[in-house]
Amino acid sequence: MGKYFGTDGIRGRVGQAPITADFMLRLGRAAGQVLAANDKRSVVIGKDTRISGYMFESALESGLAAAGANVALLGPMPTPAVAYLTRTLYACAGIVISASHNPYYDNGIKFFSASGEKLPNDIQAEIEAAIDTPFTTVESANMGKARRIEDAAGRYIEFCKGTLPFGVQLNGLKIVVDCANGATYKVGPAVLRELGAKVIPIANHPDGLNINVDCGSTHMQQLAESVLENKADIGIAFDGDGDRVLMVDHHGEQVDGDQLLFVLAVARHAAGTLGGGVIGTVMSNLGLEQSLKQQGIGFDRTQVGDRFVHQRLVEKGLLIGGESSGHILCLDRTSTGDGIISALHVLEVLVETGKSLRELISGMQRFPQIMLNVPVTGDATEKLTANSKIAAAAQKVETELADKGRLILRASGTEPLVRVTVEGENKQQVEQLAQELADMIARELG
Repeated sequence: MGKYFGTDGIRGRVGQAPITADFMLRLGRAAGQVLAANDKRSVVIGKDTRISGYMFESALESGLAAAGANVALLGPMPTPAVAYLTRTLYACAGIVISASHNPYYDNGIKFFSASGEKLPNDIQAEIEAAIDTPFTTVESANMGKARRIEDAAGRYIEFCKGTLPFGVQLNGLKIVVDCANGATYKVGPAVLRELGAKVIPIANHPDGLNINVDCGSTHMQQLAESVLENKADIGIAFDGDGDRVLMVDHHGEQVDGDQLLFVLAVARHAAGTLGGGVIGTVMSNLGLEQSLKQQGIGFDRTQVGDRFVHQRLVEKGLLIGGESSGHILCLDRTSTGDGIISALHVLEVLVETGKSLRELISGMQRFPQIMLNVPVTGDATEKLTANSKIAAAAQKVETELADKGRLILRASGTEPLVRVTVEGENKQQVEQLAQELADMIARELG
């Protein structure tokens, strides 16, 4: 956590520091100085569909040009598409304007390196330091230029299709796709259609304000109803920027990221292509860990955030990992979490096994788990760690759960929330302990 950068870039309420046009201008100039100094390659900019993206795109473009950096504009594109196009356009960096699953009135910035991976902390620190220096502009002859990449969507669609083994098609599958009125609204349905699936898209008419509203991976009811109504084989839900995916089976039951990761790990293990174990996070369901162990598959946890999953995968030389929220990484197919490619990977298993999604997840027993979000004022991390009453209450919960469950208590890195997660064998106990602790935190920090 830096002065401006959180666990996943810079994010906040539009119009409130630092999510303002003047800050984005300074951020663009700082990023240009650090990432594109003396580099003739462009900085790629993509965005999701929220209305403030227009303003921030222009501000970043101006700041980058003032630093002498050229700019390649992609328009609305999924976050992982920006990572991919940063590499294939030989850009020196990529920028995504998005607040992912947050409401339209939030926005944020994510950076990718030239290799299409999240920026390391030391580079983020350099950008932060440059933001607070006096704004300067290079000589007019050295200013950057901007161009729009007209075929960006087509390039990415072909890349996604190419991640499937040759000959794998989706003919005969009826799929409902919830695009969250976000960045996947065009490319998501297009990829599936071109692979032969019958696609029923929903939440695919963004207006700048309806991103993530009662749709997408954070609101699955509409998708479940549409799967049942259309007698579809499967439902796929993306989030606002397209780096997450969750699913619904043909009975309308939700399938989370842990269960999808289980499907991929078991299929790869059977095929001999797993490449070792699997990486999850402290939030991964205990049932995933135990079910993988029964299959002879190793499992390791890291802290919450796909960037930390990625780091651990690279450190251990592993290929797949992810989060229960739907961030899934398949590093032999792409460099970052990608909702569309992860969905294709699961669909590939369905096609090759001839099994339904419900059958594929049947080997994993999920422990009852509840997560409650407690709004707080001020710095959630500082307040949480400094409160001895909360620490004592948390210890009491852990003692009661003993070795039959877990408590995860943490401050959100993207919102002013404390997240209380309890899981265990007894659903009633889990719900009661989580609610009591959440109520106590609300009294202390709300």
